[in-house]
Amino acid sequence: MDIPVDTARGPAEASAHAHPNQFALLRQRRFAPFFWTQFLGAGNDNLFKFAFTVMVTYQLQVSDPFLQPQLAGLTIGALFILPFLLFSATSGQLTDKYDKTRVIRFVKNLEIAIMLLAGWGFWVADPYVLLACVFLMGLHSTLFGPVKFAYLPQHLSERELTGGNGMVEMGTFVAILLGQVAGGLLVGIADVGRHYVAFACVGVALLGRVTAQYVPPSPSTDPGLTINWNPVTETWRNLKLAHGNLVVFRSLLGISWMWFFGAVFLAQFPSFAKDVLHGDERVASMLLVVFSVGIGIGSLLCEVLSRRHVEIGLVPFGAIGMSVFAIDLYFASRGLPPSTGYSVGAFMAEPAHWRVMADLGLLSLFAGLYSVPMYALIQLRSQPSHRARIIAANNILNALFMIASSIIVGVLLKLGLTVPQVFLAVGLLNAVVAFYIFMLVPEYLLRFFAFVTARLAYRFQVQNDERIPAKGPAILVCNHVSFIDPVLLMAASPRPIVFIMDHQIFRTPLLGWFFKLAKAIPIAPQKVEPETYEQAFARARAVLDAGDLLCIFPEGAITKTGEMGEFKGGVMKLLESNPVPVIPIALHNLWGSFFSRADGRAMARPFRRGLFNRVVLAVGEPVAPPEVTPAELQRRVAGLLAAPG
Repeated sequence: MDIPVDTARGPAEASAHAHPNQFALLRQRRFAPFFWTQFLGAGNDNLFKFAFTVMVTYQLQVSDPFLQPQLAGLTIGALFILPFLLFSATSGQLTDKYDKTRVIRFVKNLEIAIMLLAGWGFWVADPYVLLACVFLMGLHSTLFGPVKFAYLPQHLSERELTGGNGMVEMGTFVAILLGQVAGGLLVGIADVGRHYVAFACVGVALLGRVTAQYVPPSPSTDPGLTINWNPVTETWRNLKLAHGNLVVFRSLLGISWMWFFGAVFLAQFPSFAKDVLHGDERVASMLLVVFSVGIGIGSLLCEVLSRRHVEIGLVPFGAIGMSVFAIDLYFASRGLPPSTGYSVGAFMAEPAHWRVMADLGLLSLFAGLYSVPMYALIQLRSQPSHRARIIAANNILNALFMIASSIIVGVLLKLGLTVPQVFLAVGLLNAVVAFYIFMLVPEYLLRFFAFVTARLAYRFQVQNDERIPAKGPAILVCNHVSFIDPVLLMAASPRPIVFIMDHQIFRTPLLGWFFKLAKAIPIAPQKVEPETYEQAFARARAVLDAGDLLCIFPEGAITKTGEMGEFKGGVMKLLESNPVPVIPIALHNLWGSFFSRADGRAMARPFRRGLFNRVVLAVGEPVAPPEVTPAELQRRVAGLLAAPG
């Protein structure tokens, strides 16, 4: 059975697009033109904004109080964010209604027009024309935002989605960095710098339009949609639409919190570099470089760590790292040697500063691990027909959280907190917010537990995991070797699994809490607890009716001898009402481990052999419902066990 994909791509195309890693996507037309188009757009945004900020701060004498050096950056930033609040809802509708490639090309045409106007503004040094262009470039980014994330799941399979998002996230931050460096260098050239900026902005916009021409068609997902042009009512409707799937909506809140967190650090880099680290403006730029590189590395690591699945177990891992290194940054910033103004070379020569740099780099790396799986989860779980409107709701929430970040940090600074104390407060608050989100969406914690266990307790390997369907209902059947079997199956699957398990195992201390959090279904023999037996099958049918994965251990109990027991007929009873594919699975090399019943009671001896063994989970070919019998399933699982593990 092939992995189900969006209607824009057939299974054969998905197979043809198999690639060894995320960088191979840059050689494929379905990804490369889109990647470079968004890369050039993000770079041009920041080239233009940073050059304008530097020009107003250092070169122009403007009487307007909002364009004074201390407020110019805030004014420009606020004008850029405003369109996200006003027009995100409309842009989401346009992306769902029309071909996304058509929207991309329209946005790039708009960018050329805006940059021509901005070029004239730089040429004549008119700050008010440039302020208008800031707002228009915010509109440009607002229109492109939903396309940016709705395009990927239409062209990438589930196994490619994390890597694709990681590449886009990395590319965006590299583009931001390069744009700001280029803008600062060009506008700083004496006498003619403004003219060079004008040419550069128009040139990058034209180049972006060229790459957009090669983006492949991306058919509309809701061509019959009627556009609601009222931004207030449509914004509210988009938020309600997002709230319809609680896992998706709470993931939107999680991403918005990451933008709150990141905005605190990015906004405070100049004052942190000057007042705390005693560095010049180049030291502030170096902090931005370290932060951007960290985000990029974290984003790229996601595919490696997730083994090319949407692995949301990385999200709690990322949240922990964000808090740990934000808190350590506070301690690393205390008692630094005083100076009248370090250059970059002098700053790097101080050993105490290396800890600060490491904290910033690791903090942002973990932010990349936190955000990329969340974006991929939203893309995967959102209905294709209104995916762009969900992304638009995300952009609205991001903007609100960033505005809240500015206000709250401003209040904290007014109350007398230092910049390192603000970092400490945000690091502690991140731990509280993350824990709250993970309690609301326990799937994150479950996947984190499975992710850590599979990689720390064993050398875990999965064979043919593409046979586990990415969409639609299916029943997984597996040999039952140990108490840890459900955790390893969960770690191997790209989707949540609901387990039917023995009622005694379900009530096991510690692991029982995990199984309850996973909403596992306890089952007892019909003669022992008839009510539990009937409730188990009723709940199992509901899982399959909802289009989810259900796992059953047909032996009925964990093996006491290491040999596979006879498969019972529970699967047949489920197939009577829900004729879905059945996937045979075999676990190798778990017998004798700490969690098995070898040599007596499981989990009785903490130093029992078996930890750190190479454990293999092998997935067999799906079996069509008419071919399923307990004997046939047992034969297939036995065949998987007989194959080299």
